[in-house]
Amino acid sequence: MSEKAIPHVVIVGGGFAGLWATRALSSADVRITLIDRRNHHLFQPLLYQVATAGLSAPDIAAPLRHILRGQRNVEVRMGEVVAIDAATKSVALRDGEVLRYDFLLLASGATHAYFGHDDWAPHAPGLKTLDDALAIRRRLLLAFERAESAESARDRAAWLNFAVVGGGPTGVELAGTLAEIARHTLRDEFRRIDPAEAKVRLIEAGPRVLPSFPESLSAKARAQLDELGVEVVTGTPVNAIDAEGYTLGDSFVRAHTVVWAAGVAASPLGALLDAPRDRAGRVQVEADLSVPGHPEIFVAGDLASVQQDGKPVPGVAPAAKQMGVHVAKVIRARLRDGARNANEASAASSAEATSRTLPFRYRDFGNLATIGRMAAVVHFGKLKLSGVLAWWFWLVIHIFFLIGFRNRLIVLINWAWAYWSYQRAARIILGGDADAESDQLHGAPKP
Repeated sequence: MSEKAIPHVVIVGGGFAGLWATRALSSADVRITLIDRRNHHLFQPLLYQVATAGLSAPDIAAPLRHILRGQRNVEVRMGEVVAIDAATKSVALRDGEVLRYDFLLLASGATHAYFGHDDWAPHAPGLKTLDDALAIRRRLLLAFERAESAESARDRAAWLNFAVVGGGPTGVELAGTLAEIARHTLRDEFRRIDPAEAKVRLIEAGPRVLPSFPESLSAKARAQLDELGVEVVTGTPVNAIDAEGYTLGDSFVRAHTVVWAAGVAASPLGALLDAPRDRAGRVQVEADLSVPGHPEIFVAGDLASVQQDGKPVPGVAPAAKQMGVHVAKVIRARLRDGARNANEASAASSAEATSRTLPFRYRDFGNLATIGRMAAVVHFGKLKLSGVLAWWFWLVIHIFFLIGFRNRLIVLINWAWAYWSYQRAARIILGGDADAESDQLHGAPKP
């Protein structure tokens, strides 16, 4: 069969949904173009480990070309989609290239949401990419360095005040790990400050941390955070954030290091479609994850708004993987039906018939969140774990799902070393002139 006759599947996004869809089409008689702005697949659940210097970037990421090197029907493109023309079935890249498709999957993920306060972003970075993680790691480590050289107790306290906004899994993991760094990892390394005096505050606007978990596990998570020395504040939103600190209720708190883990918004790519979207910008899809009126276009992962049993399907890695695999199944089924019914009905009618028989159904494999060394919570069906046993469960699950043998081995070695020594292997400050960056971020006068 000639290349032109082979159906072309364009997949935008090399995250969990896009990569799992690509793999699920490995034996299909299609040619696939996988497009991503970055050259790597990222294991996002461990991104906070890079931000807190526990792991290096290559430990939780792998080049897409390397992952897919054995799949001959895939071409990987590093690029950015800037336009989608559903009428001509084509996508345009920023470099001017136009790619035509027979099937299109948009799986470009999510970005940070500041609830109308985008001016907070420079002072409270979020955590979605490796660039974000390295920038946060730089800020965290620089804060202790600036505290060591501070001339006054007031300035020293501002550098040793840390705030994590958002009490979901990412916020809980960041706050707990940061407290461990201050109290254990940096012990005896400074001469003018005691890192253990650092104040780590976790702020959640809702009534409890880990709101997606049962209340009993939320309470146990809070107790474990308290034991680590994290101050947990619930029921009070942050009202303002600037270079000097943040406003909580009616009080202003001087803090030079604030990390945002409170909200997400869908990738802007969804706005390129003529399709309904929810308040977070997610595309409201049909039961089979296709776009209304366009059965050849699919949306999966954090970009898709999917309801199941009256509740939204959560934006977690297992859901994205399942969506990617499901889209691949639908494409395979449509190709089979199209070939079988070529003389009986149009391809569109066949596609519509197939879509009614392959609705997406999310299988919930539970929630996990680690809080610190030997502390975690796990919820899987009727199983509820906390403490040491939950931590071991969390560790095994995350190592198992890492991409590639090297990643699993390196992460296991690093975690074993950190467990016995309390040391974190990636405490290198990168990113240019640290002094100039710190001054610029926090308003210090320039000479």
